[in-house]
Amino acid sequence: MEAVQTLPLPADWRDFFALTKPRVMTLVIFTGLCGLLAAPVHVDAVLGFTAILCIAIGAGGAGALNQWLEADIDAGMRRTKGRPLPAGKMAPATARDFGIGLSVASVLIMGLAIGLLAAGILALSIVYYAVIYTIWLKPRTPQNIVIGGAAGAFPPLIGWVAATGDISLMPVLLFTIIFMWTPPHFWALALFVQSDYAKVGIPMLPVVAGEAATRRQILAYAIVLLPISVLPWWIGGAGAVYGACAALFSGIFLALSARVGLRQRTGPDDTMKPEKQLFAWSVIYLFALFGALVVDRWITLLG
Repeated sequence: MEAVQTLPLPADWRDFFALTKPRVMTLVIFTGLCGLLAAPVHVDAVLGFTAILCIAIGAGGAGALNQWLEADIDAGMRRTKGRPLPAGKMAPATARDFGIGLSVASVLIMGLAIGLLAAGILALSIVYYAVIYTIWLKPRTPQNIVIGGAAGAFPPLIGWVAATGDISLMPVLLFTIIFMWTPPHFWALALFVQSDYAKVGIPMLPVVAGEAATRRQILAYAIVLLPISVLPWWIGGAGAVYGACAALFSGIFLALSARVGLRQRTGPDDTMKPEKQLFAWSVIYLFALFGALVVDRWITLLG
């Protein structure tokens, strides 16, 4: 009997949209917009919209390339097996070409409409995520999230550069905040889905070093994140409203991280509620922190 070859099902717009990782893209767009709006310059509305559109398209392209490269890994994980490629909804080459097209278009438009520096950083962020993180770091080292966290930290830097045309200490601090936030955010998730990562051979920290070491690392990063998050106020790049919000939000982040970092599970039946609470707050935290930065900027302008 001849083997039956399964052909990809016809993909529709929802499958292409899923390739862009819309949940991740939402955070990328928001932090990029906040970086642009927090810059101490007037930004033309059309150019500002173009810059954020390019950030969104670039993030979508990087997400599509990531899913193309990780289709076999996604197929083995409960959390990702329903994505378009492991579900057989499109050919791998289609996802690859879609990702390349979005990535190239975003960089070209950014370069032509905004500037070469912003376009160069956008190109670096795409390559960093799709190549350095996905191909090199993620399958090889438990520090994948630490080093790879730079990929998700670029958007506010790109937004700031698109507005001002240069790099200063303030956008570097915004980059650093996300860079330090990324490990506890992802390790909290990795703690309650570590069986999936172990199944597909991804050396996430809980799989390689164990839960106890991961919990200590989460707490350590949260401790460092608190003073770093307040630094934009300390250097005069943001006002008291941001400073107070940063201290409060980071204090909550630290308290939840301490619950995770200092606890010892009694067995496999012990719930992961503190870890899930930390992961949920970590998402809210970044939206709230960068939102406070923009509100602070508006208060300064109105004052």
